[in-house]
Amino acid sequence: MTELALIVGAGQGLSASLARLFGKNGIQVALTARNTEKLAALCAETGAVAYACDATKPEAVATLFDNLPADPSIVVYNASARAAGPIAEIDPHSVAQAIAVSAYGGFLVGQQAAKRMLARNEGNILFTGASASVKGYVNSAAFAMGKFALRGLAQSMARELAPKGIHVSHFVIDGGIRSAARPDPANNPDSWLDPDAIAEAYWQVIRQKRSAWTWEQELRPWTEKF
Repeated sequence: MTELALIVGAGQGLSASLARLFGKNGIQVALTARNTEKLAALCAETGAVAYACDATKPEAVATLFDNLPADPSIVVYNASARAAGPIAEIDPHSVAQAIAVSAYGGFLVGQQAAKRMLARNEGNILFTGASASVKGYVNSAAFAMGKFALRGLAQSMARELAPKGIHVSHFVIDGGIRSAARPDPANNPDSWLDPDAIAEAYWQVIRQKRSAWTWEQELRPWTEKF
């Protein structure tokens, strides 16, 4: 049976690199986003199938998993949201939504993934964090709250599920990711994280033997200060 990977919060950066890498290794890929039109080119390139889903809605997430062609053996949560601004001025509703996308959605997806993986005592659940997972920045309280919460979720799930054969891992992406809109400066190559290189790191963790599992990995370009 073909292995299935589900990427939640898919876009053209890291998610696209993961979709290509999974496909290259014979894994079927399902991509989700609120707006699937933006995934048409990636689906055509990789053979992935796109599903519309609001990851902050319990019913929508449950329906997503029910509609997949098989229970996924790999689930990646890439969704996040920001609500930047001074603490005295930022809109509380925007903050609540940002936390819901960055953290609560991770819980909903992780819960549905765990329910299915527990039935066969194996699987990989990966959560994408950021510098804000471990460092709160000025005017970025909402993003820090969401990413701190996601990290706590991942750590708790890893401790609970590892003895049951399920590998849960969290990645601190400590730096900006290279893109067409954010190319490396000519005088400072590799100063942005290469999404293909990040994907390779995810793949290495996915394929680890259970006698030496990683629950968290920090990735940063050589120019990034600790």
